[in-house]
Parts: sequence; structure tokens; C-alpha cells
Amino acid sequence: MKTLASAAFMAATALALPVAAQGITSAPAAAVAAPFDLVETSIRSEGAHLVFRSKVRAEAGASRPAATGQFAGSDVYAYVWPTSLNSGAIGFAQDQGIVALAVTFHPDFDDGAKGAKNRHVWHSHWVVLAEDKACGGGLKVRDIPAGSKPKLPETWPGVPLLIDSPDYPPVFAGEAVEVRVPKAAIGAPADFKFDGVTAGLKVNGNLHAPLLCVNAVFKVASGTLSLPGSVKP
Repeated sequence: MKTLASAAFMAATALALPVAAQGITSAPAAAVAAPFDLVETSIRSEGAHLVFRSKVRAEAGASRPAATGQFAGSDVYAYVWPTSLNSGAIGFAQDQGIVALAVTFHPDFDDGAKGAKNRHVWHSHWVVLAEDKACGGGLKVRDIPAGSKPKLPETWPGVPLLIDSPDYPPVFAGEAVEVRVPKAAIGAPADFKFDGVTAGLKVNGNLHAPLLCVNAVFKVASGTLSLPGSVKP
């Protein structure tokens, strides 16, 4: 897992404080825009759900990318929880890359399940990330090669990426954003590791692979993408 943590991720992050029992506490960083300056990141087990939570220095979700009027070259802002979960847990084939839950906003295109519209709201995705030096942040959402027929979850939105669009509405409350994920939906193990990231992604202007790059990393909760957070039964 650590081999996928690019130098770009490490260079873009600020000092992280010691890890709490289940979460990650990060020192504020004046160089990071306040709505993306992670200070607390956690995933807690709560009954039949896992609750993914990030807290920042200012109102979470207040900053959104400007619309460009076209899909190619458009921007995506995201609050992301990279995990040690296997891609098979979220409906793809096993061992495809880093599994992450992402809360995203992108005003230029829709990628909801079964044609649902979502460009006007913050919404959740499962994504599978892979290393790619062509991307500014060193990572991409893994592409689906033309002509291939990979295993896909029922709520795959029909784009050539390992991305899923389950109905997990994010809840923004002041400086925090939370997402409740049913444990049964992902076959989550009793315990796993996680980290927190805020980032900007960009759709390739030529619409070729890599189609969706992590273009700019705003902050990594741990500072090193080492997944020090821990989910306990």
C-alpha cells in the first residue's frame, strides 16, 4: 500500500499529530484553504453502519469548483477516506488498487447510478485509486480499458472508471462532513485501516486514459498516506 503513496502526496501535506485510538488528528496548516484543512479524520463503527467523518478548519463543503461548461478538462473537489479495504468488498474484482470513499462536487457532469443527476450536490462515491505519474497528484481513478468486461457493482454509473455511485448522502454540519455506510453493503471486515485526504481532481482534456486524475492534493491527514487510522469492532 505504501508504494502507492507518491512523492506529490507527501510534499503537499502538513505535520500530523499522534493518531488517536480510532482517528487521526492533524495540525492546522495555514497554507491549506480552510474548508479543506483536515484537523480530524475518523471512521467509527456504529451499529449496522460505518460513519466516515472529516473535520476541517472552516465550513466543510463551502468551496466548490467553478463550472467550465464542458466535461473535458472539468474539475472535481473531494473529501476522501483511503482505506485498506479490498476492491472486492465494494463490488469490483479483488486487488485492483486503493479503495477510498469520496464525497465529491463537480458542476459539469452527472455520474449518479442509473442516470441519476448529481452535478448540483455533494455526493458519495467508492473509487479505486492507482498510481499514475501522468497525474499531478501521482494518483488516478483506475481506468477501465476499452473492450474489457470487469466485474462491476450494481450502482456503477456507466463511466469507464472503477467508480461506484451508491446512495450514501453526505451530511455537512459546520466544519464537519459525515457519511453513513451500511456494513452489510460492503462486507466490511471487523477492522481495517484508513487515512484522510482533501483533493482536487481533473477530467483529462483529451478524454483519454488517465481519464480522471488526482490533480492537486490539498492535505493528507497522516502526512504520508500511511493509513494509520483504525476501525475497531
